[in-house]
Amino acid sequence: MDLVCILLQLYLFALVGRALLSWFPVTPGTFLASLNTALYRITEPVLGPLRRAIPPARIGRGALDLSPMIVLIGLYIVMGYLC
Repeated sequence: MDLVCILLQLYLFALVGRALLSWFPVTPGTFLASLNTALYRITEPVLGPLRRAIPPARIGRGALDLSPMIVLIGLYIVMGYLC
C-alpha cells in the first residue's frame, strides 16, 4: 500500500509541475523543455480523455481547462482512502 501512495504522490507532483510549466514559455532544447515533455507524457494519458469529455470553461475571451483540477481532486480523494 505504501508503494501505491508514493506513486500517487509522484503523479500529483507531475500534474502540478505540468500545470505550473504551462504558465511560462518554454524554450526548445532547454532542461525545462525536456521536463515539460516528460511531464506531458506522464500526465496526458489521464488528462487527454478527461479533456475530451469535459469542455473548457469559458472565461471572457479565454477558456480554462478544468481537467487538471478534476484529476487533482480525484487524486486527493483516492489518497484519502488509501493512504
